[in-house]
Amino acid sequence: MDDRLNFISRMGRPRILVLGDLILDRYTWGDAERVSPEAPVLVLRADAQEVRPGGAASVALLARGLDAQVSIAGVLGDDAAGEVVNELLDEAGIKRELVLDDPNRPTTVKQRFIGRAASRHPHQILRVDREQREPLDPELEKRLSESIVACLDRHQAVLVSDYNKGVCTPGLLATLIEAATAAGVPIIVDPARVADYTRYRGATILTPNRTEAELATGRKIPTPEAALDAAEQLRGECRAAAVLVTLDSQGMALVHKDQPAELASTKARSVYDITGAGDMVLATIGLCLASGIPLSQAVCLANLAAGLEVERLGVAPVSRGQIQAELTHTEHSGADKLVSVERMALLADSYRRSGKTIVLTNGCFDLLHVGHAAYLAEAATLGDLLVVAVNSDASVRRAKGPDRPVIGQHDRAALLAALSSVDHVLIFDADTPHELLRQIRPDVLVKGGTYTREEVVGREVVEAYGGKVCVTGKVEGASTSRILSSARAALPP
Repeated sequence: MDDRLNFISRMGRPRILVLGDLILDRYTWGDAERVSPEAPVLVLRADAQEVRPGGAASVALLARGLDAQVSIAGVLGDDAAGEVVNELLDEAGIKRELVLDDPNRPTTVKQRFIGRAASRHPHQILRVDREQREPLDPELEKRLSESIVACLDRHQAVLVSDYNKGVCTPGLLATLIEAATAAGVPIIVDPARVADYTRYRGATILTPNRTEAELATGRKIPTPEAALDAAEQLRGECRAAAVLVTLDSQGMALVHKDQPAELASTKARSVYDITGAGDMVLATIGLCLASGIPLSQAVCLANLAAGLEVERLGVAPVSRGQIQAELTHTEHSGADKLVSVERMALLADSYRRSGKTIVLTNGCFDLLHVGHAAYLAEAATLGDLLVVAVNSDASVRRAKGPDRPVIGQHDRAALLAALSSVDHVLIFDADTPHELLRQIRPDVLVKGGTYTREEVVGREVVEAYGGKVCVTGKVEGASTSRILSSARAALPP
């Protein structure tokens, strides 16, 4: 078993405090399929809007998604956007007793416009920010600082998410770092894009990205090896126990005090949106350290979690179950395509968050033949992933009699997994696919051309949550019953 799975199982529900700039992320979704006749710009035909916690609030949301107990500290404007952020924090179960109001500054709002081409594959096409970057009023800074220090001993880790919007002042951070160090509470900082890291001096861990580390060190970081040099420079200057530089597709570079430097590579992924990747790293590192997991293993898990995050649009929580599913799954490789219903449900949730369309078909698939192969190939074109649910031997016998199936369930599943058109295969024992459809919730349910749409079992389940039901073409003369009849007729009397 992968050691990382053992470490995930060791995670408890630690108490984590998040400090930083609270932001409201607004999203406007729509189809972007033409260019305006008035100017060389895309026309977005808006059809949906969404709000999400941003900045430090997104770190808190991601930590909650990993099952931590989370409190958040920061400042919001006394305005409608601030009220929305508070509502979102309450809905997520994040404690906000340390969130103060400032009537003299607006809540930071980032408005993103997301366009879909051909009604699929959404991408961000524009962002509009409303913000104020002046440091907090000294009296408000003092109130926030005193409130945080007073409850510090009730937490097992502190995460600082600095977006340089005025909350993480040098004075507040100095007080917090000193108090956290005295209390033995690790403090992990995702720094702002600033050249001077003096304000972070004494923090336990810094997690800058490549661009931030280049600005802070004054050196280019073209390679992971160069990132190690930059990390060592920052660690020395900031007197930190460790510095972790995140490098997008090149992974991460970690420098510890009194330990060998490490490079963590990353898996190639379809990047839909880099928003939230750094927040995911901060949340995962904090949860791991608060749970007593060694930093090297924490970095491996954070690397994986950040990879899952960039496959989603915007900041969307990644659960422990999704990380576990990723660790136990190798895509498009024979036996590794075989999954349980429960594992497929976790994978399906991950695929949906990344904007992929899931197609599912089900059946006995006894004596795999050309008709099966043709309809599976056609089914695969209806979405991004094809899942095949195979009836167990027991369910086939109940439906077709004691002489069926001819081929056992594991061999039938293995044959299906060998097809390039198939992404996942599972075996189910129920007489109908209704329950697995409720668990996996495919976007499209498909059956071969011997059925009409009204005859597709499970159609009502899929259509009830907005999915589609399709019937593929038919290969004349290709059926398991006909093959068996021909084979029996050829036997000597």
